[in-house]
Amino acid sequence: MAVSVFRNISYAAPPTGAARFAAPTPVDDVDGFDGPGPTAPAPARRFPLDLSPVIGPGWVRGDDYLTLNVWTPTRTGHAPVMVFVHGGAFQSGTGQAPVYDGTSFARDGVVLVTLNYRLGAPGWLDLPGAPPNRGLLDVLAALGWVQRHIGDFGGDPDQVTLFGQSAGAMIVSAATVTPQAGGLFRRAISQSGGLSTLTSAQAQETTRALAAVLGIPATVPAFAEVPDERLVSALAELPGAGSRLSPFGVVLDEVPPAQPVDLLAGSNSQESRLYQLPERSAAIDAMFRDGQDRLVSLHDKANTYRFDWRGGPLGACHTAELPFVFDNTGLPALRSGNGLLGRDVPASLASEMHGAWVEFARTGDPGWRGERVFA
Repeated sequence: MAVSVFRNISYAAPPTGAARFAAPTPVDDVDGFDGPGPTAPAPARRFPLDLSPVIGPGWVRGDDYLTLNVWTPTRTGHAPVMVFVHGGAFQSGTGQAPVYDGTSFARDGVVLVTLNYRLGAPGWLDLPGAPPNRGLLDVLAALGWVQRHIGDFGGDPDQVTLFGQSAGAMIVSAATVTPQAGGLFRRAISQSGGLSTLTSAQAQETTRALAAVLGIPATVPAFAEVPDERLVSALAELPGAGSRLSPFGVVLDEVPPAQPVDLLAGSNSQESRLYQLPERSAAIDAMFRDGQDRLVSLHDKANTYRFDWRGGPLGACHTAELPFVFDNTGLPALRSGNGLLGRDVPASLASEMHGAWVEFARTGDPGWRGERVFA
């Protein structure tokens, strides 16, 4: 099956100046351009393995980074649509990362959309006078673009599955309890995230700390004057920056009723091994597990899974399931001596996981009841 790819389509106006801390302004671009596009301002992050296949190239400068990419098997059909939200601790990542190539989904009859959203302070700092959770608002703006335009790319706007991993899964989970998201998607998949949120009081601690590092008041006008480079570099200067996964998260004091969506949620059996923080491994694993349980408890219809393939250098660690879901396990960087998967990777597992995600997008049923273990 021939697959068409459309890259760097703007779904919202560039977030520059004070607009970095405002709600997104939707645009109706359907053209885009081929080749690498800009990504959200982000710090470099170091891991024991080469995670470039899932994190991407790092910060690629340019203002017009609120963009999405589309892989489609047809421009005239009504195929199910899957919209993926990348992870990266609310600080890094891009929908352009190599593992998120949507060719395998399009090959199997699904229109696949990946996207960028605001990261770090522009996306998630809880500032007085600014709308909270601006990165989540970006994702909702992208879903609005999908509703208006995906039919031009062969997709069915009434059959949209929103899925994401890590921070992306937390964004997806929050979207399932966000009233503004009603009608924007029909199904949701949370991979290693769940409903893990911060209270306003917790978020304000980061706001005060970052303002102190920058030597400015915690106001929108003051932060609007700070260049992106300084907003990024200041994150490493926050107290405890080296010992916590992220200073940011979805801010939610009260949980509204869940949207009536089909839900698939799961996590990896050895999440914490990626971070090499043995003194915190139990707390990290509990965070992902508890977030999943909290999300599932809010939904009437939910299937769960556990990823337990331990053949890679760090076993069933955080992010290890992504190449299997996208059926992209053959990337050389994943198979290298410092790769996420190593050299002996079972092709059958990619077929099983990818096939289950496709079937869920088509029907709302991944093929099992209760919990499925992938190993």
